[in-house]
Amino acid sequence: MLPSQLLTATSAGSSFNLKDAMFAYTIIAIFLLLGRAIRQNISILKSLYIPSSIVAGVVALALGPEILGRVVNNTSPVADIGLFSAPVLTVWKQSPGVFINVVFAALFLGETIPSPRNIWQKAAPQVAFGQILAWGQYVVGMLVTIAVLVPVFKMSPLAGSLIEVAFEGGHGTAAGMADTFTKLGFPEGGDLALGLATVGIVSGIVCGIILANWGRRKGYVAAQLKAKAGLIETDETLIDHQGSQTHHVEHPDTIATRARLNRDLLIDPISLNVGFVGLAIAIGWVLLYLLGQLEALTWGRTGFVIAAYVPLFPMALIGGIVLQIIMVRLRLDPLIERPLMERIAGIALDATIVTALASLSLAAIGSNLAPFFILAILGIVWNVFAFIVIGPRVLPSYWFERGIGDLGQSMGVTATGILLLRMVDPDNESGAFESFAYKQLFLNRSWAADCLRQRLRR
Repeated sequence: MLPSQLLTATSAGSSFNLKDAMFAYTIIAIFLLLGRAIRQNISILKSLYIPSSIVAGVVALALGPEILGRVVNNTSPVADIGLFSAPVLTVWKQSPGVFINVVFAALFLGETIPSPRNIWQKAAPQVAFGQILAWGQYVVGMLVTIAVLVPVFKMSPLAGSLIEVAFEGGHGTAAGMADTFTKLGFPEGGDLALGLATVGIVSGIVCGIILANWGRRKGYVAAQLKAKAGLIETDETLIDHQGSQTHHVEHPDTIATRARLNRDLLIDPISLNVGFVGLAIAIGWVLLYLLGQLEALTWGRTGFVIAAYVPLFPMALIGGIVLQIIMVRLRLDPLIERPLMERIAGIALDATIVTALASLSLAAIGSNLAPFFILAILGIVWNVFAFIVIGPRVLPSYWFERGIGDLGQSMGVTATGILLLRMVDPDNESGAFESFAYKQLFLNRSWAADCLRQRLRR
């Protein structure tokens, strides 16, 4: 698909102007503040570490057409649409598929990418266990889909991918895959994935807390005791509460080089870094186009199509890595400021989650309620089983600390994994934080996921 065709497809069916978009995002900003206030004043939300963006999205959903618009009297001015106009709802519905590209493009921009050998030595067991968790979610989902969901509930075979998309991928991936599900003839898949992602993040924290207490009672959390005995060394690398690697203080030469490069640019650093994000997305766009051309000349002639169903965001991630390598080679990498990239990605992720939840179709979940609960329960059971039974056999040392991070991530988001890691190893005395961080370089399964969905469709 040509870039111009992608733009046409993105804008197809839109019925809003730029002012509508401004009002839509103004409302989202207000709801983020409201979500933050609600979260800080309701203890259960704080104790479960539910992100403010999820709270904001749920509030917006409650005040929209799916809840408020249905419960009020038909003569009410908010009947059918809730408190929001149709153009605002249209903006929200299209936003997740746009902002998720920014999140992935910024993921590695400004990061120091270590040598593959160094990464692999530290991350190999984590990669293996993470892959077992992720592909196990596919296997469990496909088995229950083949045995129950398709013959009994007449669901699309693509339902077999929902556990992985929602639990392992989280709200961002679930929102980003909505268009792909629609293209493949499973329009309710995006809404079901978002609902399952909410179940995943809550159950991940609850199960993680229970397992952390269980592990302490069983004596599996041994890192602190061994550290006190002088048997292990404490790693210097820590992970912050957002799941990002906390960098050491920048070298004075890096700061001086950045100042020299910025001296005559006459541009705000945030604007400059937004430009780099845009360039990373553009590189991903070109890669996706080249993939489509390669497919048309090779396997696409047989009718087996992949590129048409590959979303842009995994290619944007690759584009970010390519751009980072180029900037390092040109010695211009000090222009990319990692803290700014994290803030840009954070804003985009908040926008993705809030708009995805605000435009969620509860009717799609309600009409598939039994399959929804079946998938949710089996997803939780598989993850806990894999952690308790498979984790000790795959992770060679400190399996509890290293495994519980993967458990949290595979049921919610990276921050959930970091939270659980900090609960059992707050001082990073097992080295699990570093291995967990390096593992992220190997676990972008979006491309493979789309190939699998295409095979299911065939």
